[in-house]
Amino acid sequence: MRKKVFGRRLSRSRKGRRALIRSLIKALIVNGKITTTKAKVKAIQGQVEKLVTLAKKNNLSSRRSVLAFLGNDRKTTDHFFLKLVPVFKDRNSGFSRLILLPRRKGDNAEMATIEWIDKYVEVAKKAKSDKKDSKKGKVKKEDKKTRKIVIKKETKAKKK
Repeated sequence: MRKKVFGRRLSRSRKGRRALIRSLIKALIVNGKITTTKAKVKAIQGQVEKLVTLAKKNNLSSRRSVLAFLGNDRKTTDHFFLKLVPVFKDRNSGFSRLILLPRRKGDNAEMATIEWIDKYVEVAKKAKSDKKDSKKGKVKKEDKKTRKIVIKKETKAKKK
């Protein structure tokens, strides 16, 4: 009988379980959704909810707590605070969704996907492929590298 036994072991030691949960949560933050076994999804869902609730406070203490939980991964933490948390400012709970999938063929394990309820839309500034050359009036195609070079040359020319 498992009376008063809290948490899921996931057939791992304490350190291995912590590393697994940390890596799953990082993957969820970076990718937006992950597909894994149902037991692993249920193990991380509560901790993901707690992290988002903590991050919504957006003070130094909460930022350091999230940073420590994610293994001092500054890039993931910044992505979490700048892109994901503002999406959930109007929501109090229920930040993630669990979707059950068909069982895995190899070992018949229950599979599930966890994803964010509200999707964040990343506004990417795309460089226009066609630009007019101001001197000749011709349309010229550029890629990102040449665009950067052209912009640098234009700013140097303006300074002179």
